[in-house]
Amino acid sequence: MAILTIDIGGTAVKYAVYEDDKLHRKSSFCTPKTWEQMTAQLLSLKEEFSKDFLLQGVAISSPGAVDSDNGVVKGVSAVPYIHHFKILEALESLLSLPVSIENDANCAALAELTFGVAKNAKDALFFVIGSGVGGAVVLNRQLRKGPDLFAGEFGFMRLTSKETLSETVSPVQVAKRYAQRHGLGESFSGKDLFDLAEQGDVTANEAVNQFYDDLARGIFNTLVVLNPELVAIGGAVSAGKNLRDALIQRIQQIQKETGASDLSFELEICHFRSNANLLGAVSNFMSTFPNL
Repeated sequence: MAILTIDIGGTAVKYAVYEDDKLHRKSSFCTPKTWEQMTAQLLSLKEEFSKDFLLQGVAISSPGAVDSDNGVVKGVSAVPYIHHFKILEALESLLSLPVSIENDANCAALAELTFGVAKNAKDALFFVIGSGVGGAVVLNRQLRKGPDLFAGEFGFMRLTSKETLSETVSPVQVAKRYAQRHGLGESFSGKDLFDLAEQGDVTANEAVNQFYDDLARGIFNTLVVLNPELVAIGGAVSAGKNLRDALIQRIQQIQKETGASDLSFELEICHFRSNANLLGAVSNFMSTFPNL
């Protein structure tokens, strides 16, 4: 089965063809400014890949609150023109192929559920951490999205009276606040902050430790609500080599402080980083069209 898989992001659209359990000819283009430009690019991709592959469908990972049953992307995202119309119907008409569409964080979870760290887990939570905090809830190996598609939107969780989890643990936001306090340029990134901390910079280390503390608190809150077997961390931050141990240590300390020591959990780093959404879109396509 050859599937054209597409991951729509705010700055880039990644794509590849999935065939024989592998992604082939993975590449990307800058996210178009309009829907007309986007459809032209997608049609060009389909025509180009059809020369070398017998495409049986198109799998899409999308930002926003994806109502996959009705084929509509609700909410808001960095790609505003994909929202609030029957996008699935429009794409199937454009591409003359079966099309599936799912939220990007849910796709990241499906990739791990099907191929990665959660393949043996029954219940799991996924935190996808980048410019914000996305997530997904899997119960009995099924995505749980909720009637308003808010299940797994951990970034909205309030850790203080004013700040959300996205504001306190997004590396982009943490680095921005650090740069403003210390007179650094706008190009200062989350990676720069973690690199400084690793080099022994005291103030950077304090900021990174606060990041770990806040993320551990957010994860603990979800653990006591749903008691999953597994929590998986994905997104750009998952590349940090100390992340897993730092979070486990802090969650265990919170357990002692709250008396929740009997709560058991596993915490793992997601396997599929840059490929997660592409593979998860494929997994969603396969479950949407099981007979193809």
